[in-house]
Amino acid sequence: MTLFQFTIPPLPHYMASGFTINAPGFKHPGRRRIEVFDLLVVTEGCLYIGEEEQRFNIEAGHSLILRPDAYHHGWQPCKVQTCYHWLHFQTTGGWSIHDSNYSEYEPADADPSAAAAARIFTTQTFIKQVPQFTKLLQPAKVTETIRQLTELDRHNHRSSVSWKQQLLFQELVEQLSASFEMHNSSPAALCAEQAATYLRQHYREAVTAKELGESINFHPVYIARCMQKVFGCSPIDYLTRFRIERAKLLLLQTDQPVARIAEEVGFSHPAYFASSFTKHEGISPRKYRQRFAHG
Repeated sequence: MTLFQFTIPPLPHYMASGFTINAPGFKHPGRRRIEVFDLLVVTEGCLYIGEEEQRFNIEAGHSLILRPDAYHHGWQPCKVQTCYHWLHFQTTGGWSIHDSNYSEYEPADADPSAAAAARIFTTQTFIKQVPQFTKLLQPAKVTETIRQLTELDRHNHRSSVSWKQQLLFQELVEQLSASFEMHNSSPAALCAEQAATYLRQHYREAVTAKELGESINFHPVYIARCMQKVFGCSPIDYLTRFRIERAKLLLLQTDQPVARIAEEVGFSHPAYFASSFTKHEGISPRKYRQRFAHG
């Protein structure tokens, strides 16, 4: 496995992110030396990206980080609709790229006492390793973090929001690193991830806590505790949030009536859908469509 190795501090920092939906036949444009790291996380379909002579098939649940100093291109068009999050980040610190079998060289101090004295007044750095291409250990958690970062972009002219984005980005780096450091995963995280995957797959259905528990072989109370710890919300809140995200796409991409969209994403009552949407987005579904779909 190829690893990016960052010398910290300074920390890699977040710049911008977004979500893209490409129709079959789309081919990623060629770009050379874009001067930022480009993280791609596919949620549906498959993205075919080349970096110099290497070729990657980024399927759902996988991520790829493109180098800031290389040539990137689409080596094959998408065969099916492909959805992915993208995120640009950079570092002003040192970085390198190595194979996972690489062993970092740490030179010995010629004069240990002198080196110890010097370290009192100097910043000590350390290494953080992140896989360039990997199957994500917790894809739902990764995509949720990027979604939050993208949502905050609208208000990042405020220092407090920019600070929150940087904190979220450090969480994201840790999530990517955990995909390489498998031993860092906990039973609670794996339980929450399984529950999130089931909810995403069955969001159109009326999922009950009992059905969720039986599907992944965990007690509903334990599932709720794990999801609260990992995602910061209950299973029903996670499901509602995901349904609303799917509804937002349909509001922008189709002319279906709001009531039909509510039914398609799993809400049995249009009025409850409208109130839930307004609570999460601060705007009604109809006004959301008017504002973003029709300018």
